[in-house]
Amino acid sequence: MITPTLLKHLETAATRFDDIEKEMTQSPDADKWQSLSAEHSKLSPLVGKYRRWQSAQDKLTELDELKKDPELAGLAREEEEAVKKDGDEALLQIKKMLAPQAANDLRNCILEIRAAVGGNESCLFAAALLRMYFNYITARGWRLEHISHSDGEVGGYKESLSRICGDGSYGRLKFESGAHRVQRVPQTELQGRVHTSVVTIAVLPETLPEDNIVINPNELRIETFRASGAGGQHVNTTDSAVRIVHIPSGVIAECQDERSQHRNREKAMNVLKARIAEKHRRERLEKEDNERRRLVGSGERSDRIRTYNFPQGKVSDHRIGLTLYKLSYVMEGDLDDILNALSKADQEDMENEEIANKVSV
Repeated sequence: MITPTLLKHLETAATRFDDIEKEMTQSPDADKWQSLSAEHSKLSPLVGKYRRWQSAQDKLTELDELKKDPELAGLAREEEEAVKKDGDEALLQIKKMLAPQAANDLRNCILEIRAAVGGNESCLFAAALLRMYFNYITARGWRLEHISHSDGEVGGYKESLSRICGDGSYGRLKFESGAHRVQRVPQTELQGRVHTSVVTIAVLPETLPEDNIVINPNELRIETFRASGAGGQHVNTTDSAVRIVHIPSGVIAECQDERSQHRNREKAMNVLKARIAEKHRRERLEKEDNERRRLVGSGERSDRIRTYNFPQGKVSDHRIGLTLYKLSYVMEGDLDDILNALSKADQEDMENEEIANKVSV
């Protein structure tokens, strides 16, 4: 359904779009033409979706008339469903375009995966989740950079820290923060019993220079040590790994992925800033009692988020009541059905909150 306010906004945008096109054909001034062209490009996607929605409404009106003819009523009703679906999709895209986008959504992000409850099985599942995200990231043309990891005793990871480079990676993956539960028979289980383990995930927006995250060097303790894991003779003989402790907050970050101590220090500092920024953001939101935000430990979308049930071949996202019987595909990185549903639910939450705020005024 479209509100009168939204309709008026779209009509104004369409009128301005048409005026710009006329001016562009008449303006000899290069600077003005460039300015008009930029405005034209900005309005074009929105006006295109609006006219697609308009076309669907006009078509529905025509079909209503055709339904009055007994000979054409059946065909009209068949076409009506497809036209209505097209119009609804256009309207949904319009609402997404006009929704206030979170400032961090277009940023790169830091992906933290930690084994929690379940011992060795939790470590193995942490590695499976990292592979799942790697496949999803690769399919989207993004890049995953390993920062550090801590190996499990029988394989997998106790902890894995990565940087995801790709426009909008934080906005796409931010709902993954929280507890991921797996139910399956572990490789080490001799009696075939299903065990339940938990892996926690945190997705943090990467900080930028303009964020002004100021850290006093005197409040840092910087340690170097020999990296573990793959890397050959070099990592076993050189203190290239770096651990940085922010003493006032107790926040810690480390990196051992690079051979260069300087590069490891740079990466660790970026992670430290992201974690400190997240800590400040969480404290601020808790103080404001903002229940809509999704941050780890907030009690909202980050809590009780998902269960991967291997015996039944299903994955369930508890926040939105979504269950998909395609677990094998999800574990290979097919996450769009889940992420699209979460994004849509979040959009609806924001719209409902906006309506509630207007009603309460």
